Amino acid sequence: MKILLTGACGFVGSTLIRRWVERGTHELVGLDNFVRPGSEQNRAALRALGVTVRHADIRLASDVEALPAADVVVDAAANPAVLAGVDGHISSRQLVEHNLIGTVNVLEYCRRHQAALVMLSTSRVYALTPIAGLPVLVVNDAFELDVGRPLPSGVTAGGIDETFSTSPPISLYGATKLASEQLALEYGSTYDFPVWVNRCGVLAGAGQFGRADQGIFAYWVNSWLRKRPLRYIGFGGQGHQVRDCLHPADLVPLIEQQMTASDRALPRVVNVGGGAASARSLAQVSAWCRSRLGEHAVEPFVEARPFDVPWMVLDASRARDSWNWAPSRTTEDILEEILRHATEHPEWLDISGHA
Repeated sequence: MKILLTGACGFVGSTLIRRWVERGTHELVGLDNFVRPGSEQNRAALRALGVTVRHADIRLASDVEALPAADVVVDAAANPAVLAGVDGHISSRQLVEHNLIGTVNVLEYCRRHQAALVMLSTSRVYALTPIAGLPVLVVNDAFELDVGRPLPSGVTAGGIDETFSTSPPISLYGATKLASEQLALEYGSTYDFPVWVNRCGVLAGAGQFGRADQGIFAYWVNSWLRKRPLRYIGFGGQGHQVRDCLHPADLVPLIEQQMTASDRALPRVVNVGGGAASARSLAQVSAWCRSRLGEHAVEPFVEARPFDVPWMVLDASRARDSWNWAPSRTTEDILEEILRHATEHPEWLDISGHA
């Protein structure tokens, strides 16, 4: 099977490609526009493995039209920052061009070649207001749902499921991804090619680009190791906010099934996250870092940022029930992997766009 993978030199794309190279079962073509710091390092590493990596910008229809035919497109290209468009690093127009216009061009490619599409989306498509209002308690230095109080539809102690509201506000980033999902599903239905949407929780692992708004686990471990400044932002400045954690390599068994699936009754949209077992607060990640690396001060910063939420854990039971999928790596496994990479690459925060 021939796989075309967009965003091939990002953290997620390059991780997926490496796993497929290890398996040796597919023909792989990667494409990237190389605008993100760190992508050139991944480009060199993938080429050393014999992978064809092409320069192409999915925002440009002419770039996408020139790509060779493939059986499946795995779309891992996006600006993944929830603060994009409001933080001064990227404009709102750039965000829309990367995450929505790029999707249109990829969908036109799939229509022309009748290629299946596996889209990597995000938990950020879920509505901010009800998430921000979830009743929480502080347990073991982390927010935990207070299940003794009423919870919104689509939320249990196991996490947020696919029926949870996607009503705005969800951030400009979340809106581009939700719109992309809807377009993809409509294209697939209209032009009769398979579309699968995987809403990912926080993806983390070795080689993740070290920015706080895009790779918080890698950023935290690298910064702690280098004794760089760290802050607990918002929520009382105590670091109690919680996210789940998933290694992108754990997506491979799911994507493998989706690429060849013929059952039209299978759900087109699933959550894929580490679930409640993987969830950690920043304070808990700090405790892990302290146990491995010694003391380091974290500054409390009470003022909140836009779009931050106290608790975000995905319920991936639909993926489990439909695809027999579950992550295999624990959060501790992932943190250890990040630490090994950080130790071997002391320059990584600077290379990958620390800000």
